[in-house]
Amino acid sequence: MAMKVKAVEKLLKFDKNSAGVYRYVMSPEMYSSLNQKKVIKEAALRSGVSQGVMQACWDAAGEVIKAWATEGHSVALPGLGTMRFGLRSKSVEDVNKVKSNLITSRRIIFTPDTDLKDELKNTSVVITCYDRDGKEVKRVTSDDDAEIEDNENENGSTGNGENGSTENGGSQNQGGNSNTGGDNGGNSGGGNLGQN
Repeated sequence: MAMKVKAVEKLLKFDKNSAGVYRYVMSPEMYSSLNQKKVIKEAALRSGVSQGVMQACWDAAGEVIKAWATEGHSVALPGLGTMRFGLRSKSVEDVNKVKSNLITSRRIIFTPDTDLKDELKNTSVVITCYDRDGKEVKRVTSDDDAEIEDNENENGSTGNGENGSTENGGSQNQGGNSNTGGDNGGNSGGGNLGQN
C-alpha cells in the first residue's frame, strides 16, 4: 500500500502587492471517509464473526472507552494506541483565582502505539506532480527518512513562554497556559477491556 499525494503548481501571494510566485503545493490525492457500517462489515469478514456480533462489540467497546476516558483513564484502543481526555488552561498565581473559566479548551489526546507508527513509517508515499495547466509532469516515490511526528513531544522545549512536558502527560506554558492530560500513554484502569 502507498499513500497518494499530489503536488500542484499554484500561484502563491505572500502579500496583496506582490505579483506572487509559483510553488508546488502538496496535498492528499485520494482520501475518503469510510463509514462505520463498511468498517464493521470488513472487520466481521476478517474475524469470522457475524456483522451483528461485530456491531454489538463495536458499540460496547465505544461505550466503555467513553466511560473510562471521562473517569480520567488512558484507555487502550486495540492495535492502535491509547486515548485520553485532557484540557488546556491558563495558569494563575493566587489559589483564590482558580476557577473553571481558566479552562480554554477540552482535548481528545491519542497516542499511537509502536506498531502503528512502524506501519506509517514503512508505508511509501507516491507523489504525482501537476503543472499549472493540470498536466502531469513527474511522479516520485518517497525516499525520505520517514520521520514520524510525535504529538506528545511537539512542544518539548522549556523556558519562559515555551511549552514543556509535565509529569502528568500534558505540557505547561510558563507564559500562562497549561495542558493537563492524564498519564503519558499509559493505560490506567483500561487493561481489562474486553475481558471479564
